[in-house]
Parts: sequence; structure tokens; C-alpha cells
Amino acid sequence: MGVPLQTEADAPQRNIFLRISAHLATETDIQSALVSVAAEIAEVLPHTHFDICLIDGPQWCVSYEVGIKTRWSRRRTRLEVSPVRDLLKGKLAYMMCTNAMTDPRQTFAGATSEPIFNHNLRSRVHVGMKVMGQLIGTLNISHSETGLFDEKSLELAQHLADLLAPYFHALRLIEKAQRDSIERAEVHSREEGLRHGASRLTQALEQERQRIGMDLHDHTLADLTRLLRLTRNEAEPVDRALVNAHLTSCIRDLRMIIDEAVPSQLELFGFSHAISEHLQKAAQTADFGMTVNDMTQGEIDTIDPTVRTAIFRITQEATNNAMRHASATQIDVTMDHALDGAFRIRVRDNGVGMTGKIGTRKSGLLHMETRARLILAQLDITQDAGTCVTLRLPLDRKETRI
Repeated sequence: MGVPLQTEADAPQRNIFLRISAHLATETDIQSALVSVAAEIAEVLPHTHFDICLIDGPQWCVSYEVGIKTRWSRRRTRLEVSPVRDLLKGKLAYMMCTNAMTDPRQTFAGATSEPIFNHNLRSRVHVGMKVMGQLIGTLNISHSETGLFDEKSLELAQHLADLLAPYFHALRLIEKAQRDSIERAEVHSREEGLRHGASRLTQALEQERQRIGMDLHDHTLADLTRLLRLTRNEAEPVDRALVNAHLTSCIRDLRMIIDEAVPSQLELFGFSHAISEHLQKAAQTADFGMTVNDMTQGEIDTIDPTVRTAIFRITQEATNNAMRHASATQIDVTMDHALDGAFRIRVRDNGVGMTGKIGTRKSGLLHMETRARLILAQLDITQDAGTCVTLRLPLDRKETRI
């Protein structure tokens, strides 16, 4: 640490330091605080580049810059590759470079020294920033002119570091507390969302179980009961054609129930084929046109299988709603990418929409919303000459597991 600025000759610099303190007292974040004192620091130490580098955990540091913006402030840097690592590790109390571009302390193998060369940061002076004897970071002043700084520059830099350190330490603590608070709120929100989603899914599974039971009761069991009556009536000869028709109907209904419960086509042949098969089977009992268009070259079959199954269920429910409730004559399924790169699947029909049908479709819509929520996808339902169900899965969520 240099000798305090106590002589009459030091009065102008003392005034500058007082202005710096006054500016810092009004700021509430590190970047704004740096900007507020940049002009005063330039009066004390003319520079091309000025930054502070703060220790951010055992192995990392983070930088805040004024004027020139470099990679140093865009992301955290490992201490091992920082040009000021010797100061951050406590090996040196200060570092002064006549020409940092040729100084091995700054340009060693693997060092994040690109800004030094990109912006010709030749003269550099670095001093430690301490609070209550604990090193918290470094103050770094750079200039494009070679050999600009001397012992007096080093002394002034240390005065500045001693003045700035407690302010920036406090602001850094506030910044961390705010970030931690936001992260805790986000975690809590996600947990609440997952708990709510799990509850909704449990209800949906129970409703699905009831639906399968009703389908078995209303169709398969009814057909089997009719067959039993036919074969028990000894007074009448067995009509084999009628028995065959009833058995065929039972088998078809059972296959549809099984296909909806276990998407084997999805596992064996992929998403597009499974959706096409689902629509083709439905088309045997209803008159409508259909298209399945994958513009992603099968990307959906490369994502997490659990997420893919959830998307299949959502798409299946959307097509079922269009067929059963919207009186649609055309259903189009399209897979592509949104402008932000997110995977997108759209199910569009030309039916009557949800007007007057909301009661019968509510359960299916809730199922889709629940599944989308659990895979952190966005579900939108719009109406325009029919209904369009759009599911967006952001790039960073394609690995999400339920």
C-alpha cells in the first residue's frame, strides 16, 4: 500500500478521490458504479482499458469493464488461465508490465490474453483489492502506449484499489444475494409446477384408466356378450359370418385400445410413422383427409424417449379431439423449427373449433397441458378456420425427463 495522500501537492488527487467516494455512495450495482467513477479514475491514471477482476469461488474470477468490452467481462474465467492469476492466488502483491504483449506472466500458454493483443494493451498495472485483509480481486489499468506506468502509477493504483474495494465487495454481496434469491424463487416455482403437474398427471392417469374400462365395457364386452348369446342358443344354428363379424370387431377394438395404451409403433418405426398409422386407422371409420409432414429430418426420434412419448401422447390427443369432437374433414400434422430454433409440432384441423364443445374436450385439453408442463414445453391452442394445437420444445429442454 502506498503512502496516504496527505501533502498539499496531493490535494487535487484527494479531491478526485472524494468525488469517487461520492459517486460510489449513490450506485447499487457494480457495472453502474464503475461507469460512474471512470472519468475520475482517468484523471488519476490515463488508460485505454480499465477493469476490476473479482474472485468468484475457489477456481473462478469474474471481470467488470469500462469502455472497451472484451471476453473478460462476457463470461467467467478460470483462475489458472487469467493473466492476473499470480495476484489472485496471492503470489504477487502487484504486477506492472512495460509491454504485456511480450510479458510471459500475461501471455503464458492457455492464458485468456486475446484482449491484450486485440486492443494493444501494452502498459498494464495491477494491484490487489482487499477487504479486512482478505483478497477479493484486482484493479487493472491498461494503456496502448508502451512503458507508460511507473512507481508513482503503482502507488496511485493501490490508493484507488483501497478506496474501491469495500464498495465493490458490498455491491458484489448484494448482487450474489439478489441472484441467489432469484434462483431460489425459480427453483421453488419449478418444484411447485412439477408437484402440480404430477398431481394433474395422477388424475389424468386415473381418468385414462376409467376411459379404458368404459371402452372395454361399451365395445369389447358388449360384442363378447352378443357372441355368448349366439353360441348358447342351441335352438338356432350358429351364423358363422355373424360370429366372424363380431370377433373381428372385438379384435379391432382391442387393438385400438392397446395401441393407445402402448405406442408400439412409436418404438418400432418412429414418431411420423406412429402418428400416420394412428390417423390411418381412424380414417377407416371416419371420412377425412390427413397429412404428416416432418421438416426436421426425424429430429424428434433423436431426443429423450420419455419426452418423445409425451409429445406423441399430446399429438395423439390433439388428433383424437379433431376427429371426435370437431367434425374435421382434414387434419395436418407438421414438425419444424421455430425462429428461435425450438422444435415445434402443429396439429391443424378444419373443424368447428371448440365452440360448443368445450365440455366434451376439456378432459383431453387438460391432459395435453399436463404432459406439456411436465416436459417444460409450451402448448398453445388457437382457432382460425378450425383449431391449431402448437407444441414448442426449446433447444435446452430436449433432454428433459419426466
